[in-house]
Amino acid sequence: MIIKVRVLPCSTKNEIVTRIGSVLRVQLVTKEVDSEETNKVLKKVVAEFFGIKEKNVYIRKGQKGKEKTIELEGKSEEDFRQILDCIP
Repeated sequence: MIIKVRVLPCSTKNEIVTRIGSVLRVQLVTKEVDSEETNKVLKKVVAEFFGIKEKNVYIRKGQKGKEKTIELEGKSEEDFRQILDCIP
């Protein structure tokens, strides 16, 4: 499944905070959006939220920007959609 993510850096904790349409808003403790550290933390947060392994989270576009396109594997499309629907 492909999802869009907007990274909100300089937060007090790492978490998925909301969804606007099909875009997830993810707060991260890291200071910069264009670092490898930010991408690693983002992959970890997304993997934990969706209940998959980090190796099943791929950043396909936006490695150096706030807006990222992420591909998820490891569950069915329907399972991912049910999890997404839980986000306010």
